[in-house]
Amino acid sequence: MKIICIGRNYAEHAKEMNAELPSVPMFFMKADVSILRPGAPFFYPNFSKDVHYECELVVKINRVGKNIAEKFAHKYYDEIGLGIDFTARDLQQKCKEKGHPWEIAKSFEGSSPISKEFISKSELELANINFSLKKNGETVQKGNTSNMIFNTDQLISYVSRFMTLKKGDLIYTGTPSGVGSVKIGDELKGFIGEQEMFLVKIK
Repeated sequence: MKIICIGRNYAEHAKEMNAELPSVPMFFMKADVSILRPGAPFFYPNFSKDVHYECELVVKINRVGKNIAEKFAHKYYDEIGLGIDFTARDLQQKCKEKGHPWEIAKSFEGSSPISKEFISKSELELANINFSLKKNGETVQKGNTSNMIFNTDQLISYVSRFMTLKKGDLIYTGTPSGVGSVKIGDELKGFIGEQEMFLVKIK
């Protein structure tokens, strides 16, 4: 199973990170051990002092495909879930300054919580999916797929140019603005529409 994460796919998030908008999808990989089992707590790592949440819709690939044409990309996923791309922002900044890869800041164990349930795309208006994240009961992130720079079909088509997608692969499709830090004792709840998709407690 591969975990493919899309960076800067919402203009407002790119703006808050003082980053340029991409002209093509920007993606990076996370290790399979980064997946946090649904319902399990997230244990704050001892190697960072500035871990941030990034709530994202997650697409689950349902078949093998390579060089997938955009017009056929919709056939390669049936369900959409929700996850968090936890980022050790202090480590990421050091990596950026030195021109190093980001894996140390993005791919650490437990850094990818994911919802237990996925919703059939037939139940969703794909171009108008609302999702949100609450931290300790307060909404901190709100996103809608209409604001994605690259939609899901474009992402699948682009990534498949460089690597074969396989059944079970996950694509984290990017985060909207509102990212922020977590601390021990915090509670994060993610929603697609009004449906609660996950609860993550920071310990």
